[in-house]
Amino acid sequence: MRLRSVLATLTAGLAAATCLTAAGPATAQPRGGACSAAVSVEGFSDALDKTTYQGTFVGNLSALAVDRDGAIAALSDRSSLFTLDPGTLRPRSVVPLADEGGAALDSEGLAVDRDGTRLVSSETEPSVRRYGRDGTLLGRLPVPDALRVAPAGRATANQTFEALTLLPGGRTLLAGMEGSLSGDTPGVVRLQAWQRGGQHDFRLAGQYGYRTDTGLGLVEAAATPGGRLLVLERGFTPGVGNTVRLYLADLRRATDTSRVEALTGQDGVRLVRKTLLADLVDCPSLGATAKQPQPNPLLDNIEGMAVTGTSRGALRVLLVSDDNQGATQTTRFYSLRVRL
Repeated sequence: MRLRSVLATLTAGLAAATCLTAAGPATAQPRGGACSAAVSVEGFSDALDKTTYQGTFVGNLSALAVDRDGAIAALSDRSSLFTLDPGTLRPRSVVPLADEGGAALDSEGLAVDRDGTRLVSSETEPSVRRYGRDGTLLGRLPVPDALRVAPAGRATANQTFEALTLLPGGRTLLAGMEGSLSGDTPGVVRLQAWQRGGQHDFRLAGQYGYRTDTGLGLVEAAATPGGRLLVLERGFTPGVGNTVRLYLADLRRATDTSRVEALTGQDGVRLVRKTLLADLVDCPSLGATAKQPQPNPLLDNIEGMAVTGTSRGALRVLLVSDDNQGATQTTRFYSLRVRL
């Protein structure tokens, strides 16, 4: 199927799944609506929540990417990589992932390269590895020493490579740190780039500073067709719930900080520019229910995002929440339209 047809099928499947899993009969299901002037939510699906596939729990989903054939690749942070049908979101396959010693990953970021191999980031060390479709480990990319978890570097455990995306053309790979390095101003995180040197050879390139909102971390980034980034920032307050904001970010004119030891607001260092597209608390709830307090019952622990195509001048964007395999959280997919 051509990608546009696949995306139309995906949207229809999401809308149908929403009616069945979230609000009962289709006649009772509210239609999608605006979250802001730039973003609207078209539907959501809880169909995969607390399910299994071939003995593997379908959850803990931390990243999404569109495969070469239009299918949805969905990464679990428990070291599993699913392929989902783009229309129904039902799993088609699952493969386990492991490091060089056979140990599981804390896998958080995902990009599908132009030859169909998978680039996967783990926030344990952190690392970026390349895998075949069958889960075979094919290689590993270099990582700057400063971005490694202390004491090897200046990063904090579980606050490293949470986001991963390929820019248009496939020549530049970008990873986003969730938290700040020791010595950097709190809330300023690093975006690390690699430049393709050969078919499978990515070499370290520029690095950029990005300021997150107070109390939020950078959890996902997805390149737009024009080369800018959609960025998800997320936080959680016990007893209140999640905050999830979608930004448009532009690396042009940002300073390469790969040689800047500490980002402290010094003159001459330009951070990545960002523009708020929507605070998802402002989206219509669409009849969703939450298993724990949330400022909007539609919200959950959203971590994964993929740009799945364009329609009538808007981007089609798919989000997914990470349920942490817990009783109070939900694996939920969201279909958005984003106008830039």
